[in-house]
Amino acid sequence: MLTDDLARVDLNALQALVMVQDCQSFSEASQRLGVNQSTISYSVRGLRKAFNDPIFVRQGNSIVSTEKGRQLVQEAREILERMQALSSLRAFDPQTSTGSLTISCNHHERMFLIPAFVHEVHRQAPQVAVNIFESAVHGKQQLRENICDIVLGPVAIFGDIYYRRKLFTDSYACIMDPAHPLADAELTMEGYRQTRHIAVTHNGQWEALYFAALRVLDITITPSVIVPSHDNLEPLIRDTELVATIPYRLARRLSDRLTLKRFPLEVLLQIDMYWTERTHYSGLHAWARQILAEVSAKI
Repeated sequence: MLTDDLARVDLNALQALVMVQDCQSFSEASQRLGVNQSTISYSVRGLRKAFNDPIFVRQGNSIVSTEKGRQLVQEAREILERMQALSSLRAFDPQTSTGSLTISCNHHERMFLIPAFVHEVHRQAPQVAVNIFESAVHGKQQLRENICDIVLGPVAIFGDIYYRRKLFTDSYACIMDPAHPLADAELTMEGYRQTRHIAVTHNGQWEALYFAALRVLDITITPSVIVPSHDNLEPLIRDTELVATIPYRLARRLSDRLTLKRFPLEVLLQIDMYWTERTHYSGLHAWARQILAEVSAKI
C-alpha cells in the first residue's frame, strides 16, 4: 500500500518535476507551466517528502538533481508521455477536428516539405494550426522537452522514446558566382580544396556531413565565411570567389542565378522524421506524419 505522502503525488507534481529538471530553474519552470513559483516549490516539497530525498540541490548559482532525482525525472517523463498518449486515443476527423501541430526543422526542410505540408493541412483540416520552429541543432532537446511534436532533418536521434521514419534523400552540390574561375569546367577535388569556402554552421554548433567525408580523404578546408543558415547565401556569393557546399535541392533553386556544380564526392543526406510516444497514438499527429510522408514522396 502507498504511504499517504506518496498517494498525494499527482500528475501536476510530476510535470513540475520534469520542467524544473529541463529548465534547471524553479522560476523558469513556473513561467513555462503558467503557474506561480510557490506552486512549483510546493510540488517539489511534496516529492521530497514522498521519496525521502532532496530531489534538487543548489550548486553555485544553479540547481542540480540528485541521483534519485534523475531517476524520478526519467520515470515521470515516461508516465506523462503515456498519459498523454492515452488521452489521444480517439478518432480523428480532419474536417471537424481542432488542435495544433508543432514541427521543428531547418531551411532545407522548410523549403521542400513545409509549404506543401501546410497547404495540405489547411485544405483537409482547416481548423488545425501549424507552428514551425527552428531546430538548428536542438531537435532532440525540443522533442524531449515537448517543445515540438515532430523534428525533421538529417539528424540521428537515438533512445527508446523516439520514433523515426525516413522521408527522402539528397546529396551535396556546390554553388558559385558565374564568373568564378571554376565555373566553366568540371569541379575537381583539387580545384575544390584550393578555392575559398562559405559554410553554414548554425552559430558554430553544427558541422555539415561533407566535412567528415573530406577528412576521411585527409582533406581539411577552412571556410573564409561562416553563416548561421542557408537563407542569405546568394548575395554573399555573388561577385566573389566563395563556394558554398549545400544540399543539391537547395542549390538547384539558385542555379538560374549562380553556377551549380556537383560536389566532387558522393555524400548521402537522409532526411528523417522523429517523434515520441507522447504523440505516437494521437490521431491528429499520426495523420500529420502521413501527410509529411506523402509530401516527401513527391519531391
